[in-house]
Amino acid sequence: MPDELSERVIGVIAKTQRIPAEKIGADSSFEELGIDSLDGVNILFALEEEFKINIPDEQAREIRSVSQMMEGIRGLLASGGQAAQN
Repeated sequence: MPDELSERVIGVIAKTQRIPAEKIGADSSFEELGIDSLDGVNILFALEEEFKINIPDEQAREIRSVSQMMEGIRGLLASGGQAAQN
């Protein structure tokens, strides 16, 4: 059963990509959803706004699926919304 964070992430992806939310699953890859790198940037900006977080570029480049996006956001929220600076 999806939690609130999962539903919000899927909702943002659905809205920015004009994909019905029911077609987006946690196990969906961006490739399966037809999301290219430019679309991915738009999704990241929308998610940063939705969750009031900053997704670091190096972390963003590694994201290839909805579940990775959810895990990354969950981790950022747990750490206070910012990635640790090296």
